[in-house]
Amino acid sequence: MDEQAVARRGRRGLAVDLTVLAVVGVLLIGAVVAAAGAVQQQFYSPTAFVERYLSMLSSGRAAEALTVPGVAVSSEELEAAGLPITASDALLRSAALAPLEDAHVVSTASEGDLTLVTVDYDAGGQAGTTTFEIERDGWIGIAPTWRFATSPLAVMDLEVRGSMQFTVNGFELDKRQVSSDGADVDPLAPLPLLVFSPGLYAVSVDTAISATPGVAVLSDSPFHSVPVTIQAEATDEFIAVVQQKVEEFLTACATQEVLQPTACPFGYVVQDRIASLPAWSIAQQPTVKVEPDGAGWRIVPSQAVARIEVDILSLFDGSIAHVVEDVPFAVGGEIDVQPDGRASIVVSGPDGP
Repeated sequence: MDEQAVARRGRRGLAVDLTVLAVVGVLLIGAVVAAAGAVQQQFYSPTAFVERYLSMLSSGRAAEALTVPGVAVSSEELEAAGLPITASDALLRSAALAPLEDAHVVSTASEGDLTLVTVDYDAGGQAGTTTFEIERDGWIGIAPTWRFATSPLAVMDLEVRGSMQFTVNGFELDKRQVSSDGADVDPLAPLPLLVFSPGLYAVSVDTAISATPGVAVLSDSPFHSVPVTIQAEATDEFIAVVQQKVEEFLTACATQEVLQPTACPFGYVVQDRIASLPAWSIAQQPTVKVEPDGAGWRIVPSQAVARIEVDILSLFDGSIAHVVEDVPFAVGGEIDVQPDGRASIVVSGPDGP
């Protein structure tokens, strides 16, 4: 073989080697790009951003969830959204979170500079769907970072009637401790509380005075108001205490030896004169019922019977008649619950004191 043939074969071999190397290079670049894309999708995409937030809520890491870009809000942002700037952050803690399970992204969509990420989940046994607005927040090297364009927090406007104390997901709260008005809080005014979305919030009352089975509300719309109203009812123990106080009050009224016992709901009228001091007794005590009345309670007017025994002197002929008569009457009243939890019970007639 001459030298020219050898040279031609060498050039062909080199060309083949370069082609192979080029192909390998292209494959390597493609693999790197694909790997980079996979890493970005898994760790640096809007989907991954939302999934990390959901993971924090699912595992009860409320403090970490609050540090996610775009979650925490200022009073200016609340005001701009038409939400109360005095909203309390008392529920933004692990102790107030309900279980969040099977949270996963179901779709993404672009809307201008925003990415809309929609997720499905199970919150305390209740299925829900929430859509988050995500926007670009910067870069870490060549990887993009993200933030919530609209905070995933919401405001629960909670109105609890019949109690200053209540629980949310088992976490105990007192209106006077949570409200920006402190001890001067209006017991009937809605109490604004910041909550996470998504999240299930079960509100109930269980005190010595009042209780309620409660209500569960799903917070599934970021940066919206969630109105909640519950009415606590008097407990059997509380009604028993009121019954006792009413009976004691009426029994004390019966000790007054006058026809019209002072500040009492019963009395007796005669046209003649009395020849002996009236003797009262309660022939039938009322069956007390208690119902909510604004910030307090009222004793529903109920029937009772007092019995009077008295001698009456006739102005016509001077005769004396011994009278024993049952006097029906109605008894009601008002109950105010003091800041220390004690109840102030005022017993009266059906039309008030």
